[in-house]
Amino acid sequence: MPLSISRRTLLRGLGTTVALPMFDAMASTRLLTAAEQEVSPPLRMAFLYVPNGMHMADWTPSQEGTEYELTPTLQGIKKYRESFNVLTGLTLDGARAHGDGGGDHARSVAAFLTGAHPRKTNGADIQNGVSIDQVTAEQVGKATRFSSLELGLEASAQAGNCDSGYSCAYASNMSWRGPTNPVAKEIDPGAVFDRLFAGQTSKEPRRAKTTREKYRKSVLDFVLEDAKSLHQKLPAVDRRKLDEYLYSVRDVENRLVGVERLEFTEEGVPDFPRPAGVAQDLAKHSELMFDMMTLAMQTDSSRILSFMFTNAGSNRSYPEIGVSEGHHESSHHGKSEHKQQNIAKINRFHVDRFAYFLSRLSQVRENNGKTLLENSMVVYGSGISDGDRHNHDDLPILLAGAGAGRIQTGRHIRYENGTPLCNLYLWMMRQMGAKAESFGDSTSEITGLSGHA
Repeated sequence: MPLSISRRTLLRGLGTTVALPMFDAMASTRLLTAAEQEVSPPLRMAFLYVPNGMHMADWTPSQEGTEYELTPTLQGIKKYRESFNVLTGLTLDGARAHGDGGGDHARSVAAFLTGAHPRKTNGADIQNGVSIDQVTAEQVGKATRFSSLELGLEASAQAGNCDSGYSCAYASNMSWRGPTNPVAKEIDPGAVFDRLFAGQTSKEPRRAKTTREKYRKSVLDFVLEDAKSLHQKLPAVDRRKLDEYLYSVRDVENRLVGVERLEFTEEGVPDFPRPAGVAQDLAKHSELMFDMMTLAMQTDSSRILSFMFTNAGSNRSYPEIGVSEGHHESSHHGKSEHKQQNIAKINRFHVDRFAYFLSRLSQVRENNGKTLLENSMVVYGSGISDGDRHNHDDLPILLAGAGAGRIQTGRHIRYENGTPLCNLYLWMMRQMGAKAESFGDSTSEITGLSGHA
C-alpha cells in the first residue's frame, strides 16, 4: 500500500519545524488534494538586483540566438549557459528623470520591480508603485508559509536623503507592498534560518533557541526522532533525497555557526554560542543568503523571492578582487581605462556570486525529474544600463531557469530597444497564476521566451 505523506508534512520538535522537499511518495494523486496537484512541483520566481549598471561592452553578446559567444562578464556562468537567456533591449521608463533631475540610482531601484516613477522626496510623503513580487504574492502567496521573502546584503532604510533629494526608502528597497509601503529586506542569514525553521508559536521559537544555544544543538537534533521515523517509511529514492536535504540544512547551519573554526569542549560542542550579525566577507555572506533562498524554494516555504546585492549607488570597494576604489565611483568612468577595468571586475564578481545560486538550484532534483532551477524563473540585472551614462534603456537583464518547461533557454534574445521591462513581468505573473490585465508600464506580454514570437 502506498505511503500516505501529505505535501505539507513537517518534521517537528521543541519549537522547531523543518519543512520537507517534495518526495516521490507525495506524488501519487490519491495522496494530494486538487490544489496540491496543481503545484506539484510548484513554479517559483526570484529577482536579483545589482547596483550601478554594467560595463555593457563586456555584458551584451554581439550575436543573437543560440550561437552567441559568451561575453567576459557572462563567462562566470558559462557552466549554466543552456539554463538562461540574455534579454537585450528592455527598458525601465519609470527610472528616467521625467523632469525630476538627478537621482537615477534611487529611481532605478524603486522602479525596478514596480515599473513606476517614484515621487521625488526625501520626506515622509514617498509614493511609488506596487512591485511585481507583492502583486503576485497577494494572489498566490497564500499557498506557502511565506507569501514572499525579501533578502539582501545591505540593510534597508525608510528615511533620509540618499540620492539627489530621493528618500533612502527608494534607494534601499525594491519590494513595495503598497505605494507608500516599502518592504524592508532581511540581511542576516541566521535570522532567515530561524524564520524557516522556527516553531508555529511566538513562545516556542524563543524557548527552543535558548535551549539550542545552551546545549549548542542543531535544529535537526530537535526533530531527529521525527526524521528517523519518516526515513524508515520512505522508499529508497526518497530516503536518499531526505538524507541529502538534511545534510544541506546541517551544512548551512554549521557555516552559520562557524563550527569548523570553533574550539570544542571534551563533550564535542563549541565553547561559545553562535555569533550574531552577518559575515563581513561579501562572498560568504551572499552564499549563505543564496543557501537560504534555495532551502525556502526547495521546501516550498516561499515561491516568490527578491534579493539586492547592495543598495542603490553603493560605493563599496572590493579589495578581495583588487578594486580599492568604490563601486559607484568606478561606474562613472568617463572613459578611464582603469575605472572601466574596475567596474568590469565588480560585474564579474557579482556574476560569480550568481553562479553559486544557480549551482545550488541545479543540484536539487525534484519529483518530476527536473531540477529546482528548471522549475524556476530567476531575473538577474539592474535598472541602469551603462553606469557612466545613467541610461535606463537596453538594460542588462538575464532570465535563468526554464519556468517548468515554459521557457526555451540557451539564447540571446534581442528585443526592440524601448520594450518595457514590465512586459516580461506581466508574462511572469501570469505564469505564476496571478491575474492581471497589465503591470506598470507594460504594453503587452513579452514574446519569444517559448521560442515562438
